[in-house]
Amino acid sequence: MSAQLALTQVDVWCSQTQQRIVGYYQANANLSDNSPTACAFKMADKILENSNNAVLLMIDGKKMSPGYRVPPIVMYEHKDSCWTLKDKHTIMLHQWEETRAITSQLLNSKDHMLLVDFDSHLDDITKDWTNQKLNAKITELICPANGNM
Repeated sequence: MSAQLALTQVDVWCSQTQQRIVGYYQANANLSDNSPTACAFKMADKILENSNNAVLLMIDGKKMSPGYRVPPIVMYEHKDSCWTLKDKHTIMLHQWEETRAITSQLLNSKDHMLLVDFDSHLDDITKDWTNQKLNAKITELICPANGNM
């Protein structure tokens, strides 16, 4: 129920802000488990209905340390009527080093604690699931005046 509510609310927000939902990401509670759950596949299928190139990203918890140099994601694409693991050699992540540096800064400053997921919003509707405060912090970090662009 909360997943459908989240998707509906995000869809409305996207239409109001001229954005699109193009994928779904999930991080499992068990750091060594980066396999999509049935819910992840269901959400990705729903997104695929409106975006032919939708992707499903899984966070690889084993690669989530600040010193790890490889992006901590596993990507799936929809091919031949099913979600399949995308060849990691065909994935291009632009500005990965800059993203890693900014993430490290957010962790060191404890600003990552500003992140609100939709479940947290449902528990307390005063929490902003659009993460405007966190986005403002990220914008500060990537601002050319800070020398990060």
